[in-house]
Amino acid sequence: MKSSPHRHTPAVIDLAAIQNNIKKFRKHIGTHPEIWGVVKANAYGHGSIPVSQAIHDLVDGFCVSNLDEAIELRNNLITKPILVLSGIVPDNVDIAASLNITLTAPSLEWLQLIVKEKADFSTLKLHIAVDSGMGRIGVRDAKEANDMIALADQYHIQFDGVFTHFATADEADDTKFNEQKMKFDKIVSALSRRPHYVHSTNTASALWHTNQVQDIERLGISMYGLNPSGTALELPFELEAAFSLKSELTHIKEIHAGDTLGYGATYRATENTWIGTVSIGYADGWTRDMQGFHVLVDGKFCEIVGRVSMDQMMIKLDKGYSIGTPVTLIGHDGDNEITAQDIAAWRKTINYEVLCLLSDRIHRVYK
Repeated sequence: MKSSPHRHTPAVIDLAAIQNNIKKFRKHIGTHPEIWGVVKANAYGHGSIPVSQAIHDLVDGFCVSNLDEAIELRNNLITKPILVLSGIVPDNVDIAASLNITLTAPSLEWLQLIVKEKADFSTLKLHIAVDSGMGRIGVRDAKEANDMIALADQYHIQFDGVFTHFATADEADDTKFNEQKMKFDKIVSALSRRPHYVHSTNTASALWHTNQVQDIERLGISMYGLNPSGTALELPFELEAAFSLKSELTHIKEIHAGDTLGYGATYRATENTWIGTVSIGYADGWTRDMQGFHVLVDGKFCEIVGRVSMDQMMIKLDKGYSIGTPVTLIGHDGDNEITAQDIAAWRKTINYEVLCLLSDRIHRVYK
C-alpha cells in the first residue's frame, strides 16, 4: 500500500523512546540474557527497518514472523542474528542458509522435508520449537526433539536453540504458566545435548517472571512502550510509548437539528452542532467500530459521530475551528491523552491489534 505523506495524517515514531525501553529492560533482567528485539509485523506497526536500525547496537539479535521479513532486514544492512519464529516452506531453506537466517523447526516431519532438498546445510541454523501448551507449533515430547537433533547432525545442520512460548504470562493467575514452564524444562532436560540458546521468555515473562529468563529475552510489545497485559497487571517500571497518531481538520461545518451524518444516517443532530472532517478511515485501520469513541482537538475530547468511512470520519466539535487545526488520535494534547490501550478497551481487543491494524497508508515519521 502506498504511504500518503501529503494527507497530513502521520504516525510519529519516537525512536529514542524505544531505545530507552530496551535500556530499562536490560537493567530489569540483568546482564546475562541476550535481548532479541521482536520486529515482526512491521515492528508492531512502528516500521521494521527504521526501528531495527535504531536499536541495532542495543540488542543481540532480532525475531521476525516469516522469511520475507528476515530478508527485508538483511537487505537493509541488519547484520545481527535473525530468528524466524514460524515454520517456513521447506523449499526456501536455501535462502535462509545463504543469508545466515536462523529458522524455527516446528516438527520432525518438517525437518524430514527439509533434508529431502539435498542442499548444503552446513550454514543452516535451527531452533527447535516446543509446544508446552500454546498449541500452535512445536514438538510435544523429548523423543521427537532428540530425533530432530540426530537428523540435523546427520545433515550437518546446526542445532542452535530450543524455545517455547507462554500463553498466559501476562495474566495474574500463573497456574498455566507454571505448567508450561515445567513441561518445557522437562523436555529440555531430556535432550541429548543442550544447544547454545534455551529461551522461553516473551515480554510479559520478563516483566513479571524475571527469574525465568534464560539465554534470550524476546522483547516485543513493551519495547514500543505498551503493557502486554493491557491493564490487568501493573508494570514494574515505567515505559515510554513510542507511537502517536495525528491528523487535522479538512472541513468544518455547522449542521442543524435533525440533520444526519454518514452511511446509514446513524447520527442525527439534536441541536445545531459544529462538525469536523478528518482524513482517516477503515482503510487505514481506523475501524468502523470507532464510532462513538473520541479524538482530541485543542486539548478537548471530541466524539466520533456517524459511521467511519473508508477514508474519512467526522467528529463533533465544541465550536468552529479553522481548516488545518490539529487532531490527535493517539497521544497527548494539552492535559489529556489517548493511548492505544484506550482504543483497545473501546474495541474490546488488545493494544497489539490496534497498532498492527494501522495500515501502511499512514505515513510514518521518525524522530
